[in-house]
Amino acid sequence: MKPKIVLAYSGGLDTSILVRILSTDYNYDVVCCHVDVGEARDPEYIATRARKAGAVAVEIVSAQEEFAKDFCFPALQANALYENIYPLSAALSRPLISKHLVQAARKHGASAVAHGSTGKGNDQVRFDLATKGLAPDLKIVAPQRERNITRDEAIEYAAKHGIEVPTTKKSPYSVDENIWGRSIEGGVLEDPNQVPPEDAFAWTKSWQDAPNEPGIVKIGFEAGLPVSLDGKALSPAALIKQLSALAGLHGVGRIDLMENRFVGIKSRENYECPAAVTLITAHKDLERFTTLGMSHKVKATLDQKYAELIYEGFWFSPYRAALQAFNDEHNKFVTGEVTVRLFKGACQVIGRTSPFGIYNLAMSTYGVDDKFDHRAAEGFIKLVGLQLYEYSRLHGGAVDTTTEKA
Repeated sequence: MKPKIVLAYSGGLDTSILVRILSTDYNYDVVCCHVDVGEARDPEYIATRARKAGAVAVEIVSAQEEFAKDFCFPALQANALYENIYPLSAALSRPLISKHLVQAARKHGASAVAHGSTGKGNDQVRFDLATKGLAPDLKIVAPQRERNITRDEAIEYAAKHGIEVPTTKKSPYSVDENIWGRSIEGGVLEDPNQVPPEDAFAWTKSWQDAPNEPGIVKIGFEAGLPVSLDGKALSPAALIKQLSALAGLHGVGRIDLMENRFVGIKSRENYECPAAVTLITAHKDLERFTTLGMSHKVKATLDQKYAELIYEGFWFSPYRAALQAFNDEHNKFVTGEVTVRLFKGACQVIGRTSPFGIYNLAMSTYGVDDKFDHRAAEGFIKLVGLQLYEYSRLHGGAVDTTTEKA
């Protein structure tokens, strides 16, 4: 009897050929596990395709709400943007998929899990580390990494063995999508100076084709988590999808990034993340409005660390748990409503309200209602600058480094 292996099965080119490769070349009974995080694919069709390719069992997991609530929203609380640009849509789905791979392995008595990641990408790290973090006893098999199967070779292999796949040589883009975003690579996009063709995009309008009137949306938050659009309460996944459609209509969320991959390669990556970009923009604004400046400064640094650990595959680690505890406390009063204008690719906050806004008009105004004690400023400046004063007194004044040397 063959040992069992659970394959992370997307239904795309790479994993479609791996069902047969793992069965014939690696001598495994293959259990395919497809985790639905928002791909534009029919789960039943994917299950049928997996069985035709030789899978002995198929697990289809409906995980859009879980993905939104337990992965996207914690990342949103952290304003997680890799290199301050990319909302980590693909990276966030990998630990969730790995979690369900492990659960399927336990259910079916499998001794190993497999994925279709290449040896030069980031996903191999994410799948491997998530699996090691959750189930260090499971073996990890990565045929693409071991064999370096090119796209053209994969297409030819699929055609030879009658394996149906959506990618052809005439349509070379490799697309990965979930409700948090869509990544596009391959083909002409590998040229860093090539303007991305419009046929690469599916979720966002170009600025030329976007409406000539702006879209206005009010996003409600509770404890740093989005709960409503224009006053209507929505589930996490429903809110993301509805906002994605609106923001994408107005051209918001296109990203063209020369990305520093974790494995050391620079890669040109294109993304569409209309909901993620809009929500992070709104959350950042409300966070500034409702939190102490000192904790906000610390969190800005930790946000980058949070983004990096997601990108590098350390979701299931005490490191993330510690940062999440800080974010939960910091976001406790990030509650209110943010008004956002979406127009020709731009996303701009134009208003915000909160019962916890640390804003006092009597302190901020320069008008007749000004209640700020201006005289207190002199003592404040004296104390805050005391060290500088004493240093300069001791050394006869600071050195003027702006003066040019003769």
